[in-house]
Amino acid sequence: MSHEAENSAPPRTVYVVDDDPAMCHSLDWLIGSLGLEVQSFASAEEFLRALKPDRPGCLVTDVRMPGMSGLELQDTLARAGSLLSVVVVTGHADVPMAVRALRAGAVDFIEKPFNDQLLLDRVHEALEKSRRAWEAADRKRAVRALIGRLTPRERQVAALVVAGKPNKVIAAEINLSMKTVEVHRHNVMDKLEVASVSDLTRLLLEAE
Repeated sequence: MSHEAENSAPPRTVYVVDDDPAMCHSLDWLIGSLGLEVQSFASAEEFLRALKPDRPGCLVTDVRMPGMSGLELQDTLARAGSLLSVVVVTGHADVPMAVRALRAGAVDFIEKPFNDQLLLDRVHEALEKSRRAWEAADRKRAVRALIGRLTPRERQVAALVVAGKPNKVIAAEINLSMKTVEVHRHNVMDKLEVASVSDLTRLLLEAE
């Protein structure tokens, strides 16, 4: 049985963080012209207060702003495990700054004034990257929920099965009868909805 996510991904939003009102307005209009939802913020702090965790989307952020910088915002989101993909735009670029942003996972580092189509292409790329991350996280949650059905003893048996140990060895190691190990093994496969040891192994690896 397939373990696809039951719920579709929530709406993807483009968040613009820039202390320049004219730039926010320009980006609102440009990105919104494609029918995408856009939310603008004058500071990183304001954005973080409004952000809902675990939401896919794209962040378009300036670098130099009062308070927290765009690169610091990027680091904060990464530490929090955010699913947002980041596009950095700035009028004060330098090579070390760009390298830092890209190494931290930014989709691109774009200098102002920028080409509108380039920015839109990067926003679409960021949204797609974020969507994939959301689907992977949702899949992992579903797998962990399946594993949560197992009893502690069933988890122990599952781990030994994946380690390649036959029922006889498992029975000796955890001081159970062969028949009991067989029952636990059957329950593991049934609860996790897998038909083979290879499927069980893949499922447990996905949960890590």
